[in-house]
Amino acid sequence: MTWRYIIKQLTFPPSSLLLLLLLSIVLRKRWPKVAATSFILGFGGLYVMSLPITVEYAARALETEAPLAQERWPTLHQSTDAIIVLGGGREVNDPAWQGDQPSLMAMQRLRYAARLAKASNLPVLVSGGLHFGQPPSEAQLMADSLEQDFAIKARWLEGESRTTWENAQYTAKILQTEGIQRVILVTDAWHMPRSRWSFEQFGFDVVTAPVGFLSVANGRPLNGWMPESKAI
Repeated sequence: MTWRYIIKQLTFPPSSLLLLLLLSIVLRKRWPKVAATSFILGFGGLYVMSLPITVEYAARALETEAPLAQERWPTLHQSTDAIIVLGGGREVNDPAWQGDQPSLMAMQRLRYAARLAKASNLPVLVSGGLHFGQPPSEAQLMADSLEQDFAIKARWLEGESRTTWENAQYTAKILQTEGIQRVILVTDAWHMPRSRWSFEQFGFDVVTAPVGFLSVANGRPLNGWMPESKAI
């Protein structure tokens, strides 16, 4: 698990861009043209990544699922059988709570799922595995938060998954044994297309309930062309 994490982090930005900057320093005397190219790619990539306007336009490409209209919520029980909430990370050993807690992104998903559950009276499944093999599972943290913060008791906990594909795979083992195939899927809007596709591969009929849209106008001065750490 540790090596998998290291390789993943080094492969994707910003680590890959920082490696290009490091490479430009190492090669600046022996291969100055290669070093210059590495510097331009690394610095330029970091600059583009740090722009709110980049986040906005990238999200527009990813966020292809429309929000679930609120007027539909009270009648969702007529066409679906369960709500599935995908995990969104955790805050480890938060002193204020004396233990692990769902991340802010996960809490946004939970809040939305709780509203849906109260409006539709549908049961909820929470899905998310261990943190580098260490308990409690993300599903357990989410279930605790649902009950303590929103007065919703999760009916099912799927606590083995490590990826979106495994979210769908292990959820199918739980729900389809009970004959449940029509589900409402709650996750972030940018994550929804991949999530929907994964669940459909395991035979689910999916109603998407995306939350946390990033494709709205960023509302920054200069239209978001000034770098921000939040954008990264």
